[in-house]
Amino acid sequence: MTIKNAVNTQDTETPALDNDAKKHALIAYCLMALGFFVGVTFFAGAIWAMLKKGDAVGSTFDSHYSNIIFTFWVSLFLSVTGVLTIFFIVGYFILAGTAIWTIYRLAKGLAKITAAKQYK
Repeated sequence: MTIKNAVNTQDTETPALDNDAKKHALIAYCLMALGFFVGVTFFAGAIWAMLKKGDAVGSTFDSHYSNIIFTFWVSLFLSVTGVLTIFFIVGYFILAGTAIWTIYRLAKGLAKITAAKQYK
């Protein structure tokens, strides 16, 4: 294989990798957003991102997978904390703040991925 062939092979693989990475990240974002109405899909979106993250390494959209997974774990932790402290009234504020933060992260991610930009 010559250097020219190696470069051409890499150029044709990158758009395909980017397209797949973008498609799967969009699926994860949409599932997580749908999770505000159907709770189980929030988990499905996070699991989808965790499963597909390895396939997206080296793509333009790799940082979106980190965002989705980070958002999931922080939201889960804060939601559990909010539910456990709801009897002290502060839990309502924690849950409201968690919902706002999660919506912001998902909206920002969706805006950036539809503009074909990295999350960071």
